[in-house]
Amino acid sequence: MSAGILTRLPLLAKWSGRMIQIKTPQEIELMRGAGLVVARAIGAVRAAVRPGVTTGELDAIAEDAIRSAGAVPSFLGYHGFTGSICASINDEVVHGIPDPQRVLAEGDNISIDCGAILDGWHGDSAVTVTVGPPSAEDAALIAVTERSMWAGLARAVAGGRLTDISAAVEQAITAESHPYGIVDHYGGHGIGTEMHQDPHVLNYGRPGRGPRLVPGLALAIEPMVTVGDPATVELDDGWTVVTKDGSRAAHFEHTVAITPEGPWVLTAEDGGVAGLSPFGITPRT
Repeated sequence: MSAGILTRLPLLAKWSGRMIQIKTPQEIELMRGAGLVVARAIGAVRAAVRPGVTTGELDAIAEDAIRSAGAVPSFLGYHGFTGSICASINDEVVHGIPDPQRVLAEGDNISIDCGAILDGWHGDSAVTVTVGPPSAEDAALIAVTERSMWAGLARAVAGGRLTDISAAVEQAITAESHPYGIVDHYGGHGIGTEMHQDPHVLNYGRPGRGPRLVPGLALAIEPMVTVGDPATVELDDGWTVVTKDGSRAAHFEHTVAITPEGPWVLTAEDGGVAGLSPFGITPRT
């Protein structure tokens, strides 16, 4: 789930007047447990995506997978949110509310965003998939969004700066011949004992700025990319964010921990091996 106004925690590292939570190795291990719950819940939902299924049914699948693992859905009840997933379709960028009357159709794109709390620690991840075979335009949009996420995750290394991640995401998107839009304001965030913590992670910007990336910092990296203009509006439900011009959007997210051995993608079953290998990065697993 993307961050807007973030919660500040009076914890370990201070940067620009903000407190940033730094975890011990043991706490990162606990976050890995939450991350695997999220990965498996998203896998279950993704396997159920087909024409005729409702977003309410997908939400029930996610909640069952999370609770069966002994965890609690992060999203359910969060500031009044009524689902265990965000289910955002086509021009909906993020925060779509699951609905038992909302039926998926062939050719729809759906962003499935999911979070879980296990032993007091959060995991947060999202994927975008097409219902049935994607069009060439949709396939390209989804591919560039996912690739930009992995480009950012590849820069989640100790000794770097926060905006190294932002710049890598942006560069992966702007390198495409199609002029994709990068959604402003919404972005990634710190994560740990709360779902949304400092620092906010933009999906664009110059490298070499912001807080130092240190072992024990955990971040949710989540690019949101549009085929057309990146301007968005929030619907009257107070949650769903849509593109202003009605163009389609895609959204991907993983939770990553900075470790001395490299990035550890906590919400990827393989720890990030497959996604990071094209960037020459061997993650901790």
